[in-house]
Amino acid sequence: MAKVCQVSGKTGNTKAKFIRNRHSQGWKYKAPHKNRTQHANLQSVRVNTPNGKVTLVIATSVLKSPEFAAVACGLKPIPKAWLKKPSYNV
Repeated sequence: MAKVCQVSGKTGNTKAKFIRNRHSQGWKYKAPHKNRTQHANLQSVRVNTPNGKVTLVIATSVLKSPEFAAVACGLKPIPKAWLKKPSYNV
């Protein structure tokens, strides 16, 4: 599964640190700060469209938004930008 939200484009935080405190005395035992990534909380959601059902991979913050709720219940049409699969511009 792609780690990019199809609606908002959220990917995650790449500047997060893993900090482990050794609870010891002295500079020698200072807590190491290692790099890690925090991925976005992505969920697969099926949305009804006039052409059929579409599966979207979206972040939970978008899932709770009123804009997505209007699209999900059929008050607004689904934007074409949401239907494109995310591209990794590497």
